[in-house]
Amino acid sequence: MSLHGMNGLKLQNYQPLRDVVFEHLRNSIINGELKPGERLMEVQLAEHLGVSRTPVREAIRKLELEGLVVMVPRKGAYVADVSIKDILDVLEVRSVLEGLAAYLAAERMTEEEMKELELISYHFKRCIENGNTEGMIEKDMQFHDRIFRSTRNTKLIQIAQSFQEQVQRFRITYFSEYNKPKDLLIEHQAILEAIANRDAVAAQQVAQQHIDSLENNIVMLANKNTMK
Repeated sequence: MSLHGMNGLKLQNYQPLRDVVFEHLRNSIINGELKPGERLMEVQLAEHLGVSRTPVREAIRKLELEGLVVMVPRKGAYVADVSIKDILDVLEVRSVLEGLAAYLAAERMTEEEMKELELISYHFKRCIENGNTEGMIEKDMQFHDRIFRSTRNTKLIQIAQSFQEQVQRFRITYFSEYNKPKDLLIEHQAILEAIANRDAVAAQQVAQQHIDSLENNIVMLANKNTMK
């Protein structure tokens, strides 16, 4: 197990140590610092985080309940893989949510929010040009988050946020293998233009097409990797 990319523990006075360790490991998995299939060794994690093995063991058990860790008999704990089925299930729901969000954003987004969305899109383009995968992931998340927040629909935003962790793990896996990021930029631009034109129907259509395109590319990547 390699811990080079994993940040150190930030202690919180108001949280029990086991909860701090759990949140830290959970974020490390979601953000890709701990990779799918990576073994989680209690001793190494405890030494790295500067804690005893007990809170690490408790955190791993809790992560297993959340589906982020799998226990293999006689081998130990491993970071759960991001399965194609899980990704496609999330995207199937996300397609509907993104379409609705874009529709409402076209009706409700303020000029100030539009400028922010344009700026995010610009930085996304720069990240693509510079081959900055980490930046692409961050700006892609910000782009979609800005659209959802501009709907001012609290329930829709909450539902979208409930998928955020799964989507973030997917983004990291997807962007690391996807070799046509400019297609994403074109799709983002189409969404942005439809919202700017206050064309709610068009915004909904291009937003759903964007997610449907991701689904198709995921299937292609899965088939490609299977054939290797």
